Amino acid sequence: MAKVSAYFEISNLNGKHGVKEIKKEIDKIKGVISVSVNEIGRVAVDYDSTGTTNERLESDISKLGYEIHSQKNEKHIM
Repeated sequence: MAKVSAYFEISNLNGKHGVKEIKKEIDKIKGVISVSVNEIGRVAVDYDSTGTTNERLESDISKLGYEIHSQKNEKHIM
């Protein structure tokens, strides 16, 4: 397993509803290990890069109607 952490800063998050919506949808993606979202628009996703890609995560967040302002990836060496 090749674990990667992706961090996104998004805009127009609509409070607790948006937090739940993003977490629920990203959790459905095969390969996602964990999702953390806070109310100021920060999203952290740990995933197995053999199961999904950063582009897929970006795409799904955008499809929900959120604009990504910045992102950062961090590969974990085990």
